[in-house]
Amino acid sequence: MLEGNLLVDAHVHVAKLPTLSADWQAWVRTFGGGIPIDRLYDGDGTPRPEAIDEHFAAEGADHVLLFSEYSPKSTGMQPIEDLLPLVEFNPARFRPVANLNPHLHYPVAAELARQVGLGAVACKIHPVHGGFKPADRMLYPAYSWAEERGVPVIVHCGTSTFSGSVNAYGEPALLDSVFRDFPDLTVVLAHGGRGWWYDQAAFLSLMRPNVWLEVSGLPPRRLPEYYGPLLPRLVAKMIFGTDWPGVPGVQRNARDLQKVLLEAGCSADGVAAALGGNAARVFRLGPAPTP
Repeated sequence: MLEGNLLVDAHVHVAKLPTLSADWQAWVRTFGGGIPIDRLYDGDGTPRPEAIDEHFAAEGADHVLLFSEYSPKSTGMQPIEDLLPLVEFNPARFRPVANLNPHLHYPVAAELARQVGLGAVACKIHPVHGGFKPADRMLYPAYSWAEERGVPVIVHCGTSTFSGSVNAYGEPALLDSVFRDFPDLTVVLAHGGRGWWYDQAAFLSLMRPNVWLEVSGLPPRRLPEYYGPLLPRLVAKMIFGTDWPGVPGVQRNARDLQKVLLEAGCSADGVAAALGGNAARVFRLGPAPTP
């Protein structure tokens, strides 16, 4: 909780360290601040569930979405199975997110069904790291499956500095045909158009009722620069996330976001929705876990 409000970190990476690329390791060292990686992982680089749970509890995070990723040419391979020990340790706090790469998974709908069967509450699509367009027709069976069952799809919308990234595929406008062909699909724009496309991501989230703006990886104090006068309207469609561990801290980012939104004229209820209420609704997370 953050001052009595539900706090959801909707974008977290807790993977086995040996599965991660050198670029990922450098990213954590550069942007991770004082996050005690050595305390949170065993000597072989395996996450320690009790320590991870204690860390996020201390940060005030009621719910945490854990991301898997199948991007061997950029960040590496972090299969969903690696997340399950942490989910099993505290299923009230931690929920896994599926990941699909059409270069690796076939048939994609069957793979999505398998990962949802393991507990995934959403599916992440990473065109930039995976090297495919978000409207690739190979993904359409998965989009259809997700639409029919109300499973949200999170799409990386923004640039990446990791080797092997195809940043042109991060443009939110590339999803236009997906929105047309799957009008009831819930889509979350991860990283909010980071880099070149803030206006596109903002416009799409305001224009379409099933599209949400997720702000992980964005310094909260710079949101007024990125979204300008739209910020008070965007709060109703905003989802908080950190891209942990590449951040100074969950609570620090949450408090910075709270301050920025209030200064922009957002209501207290709107801020509470951005910090956790919107994510709880989109991902069907339920109330805060009992301490």
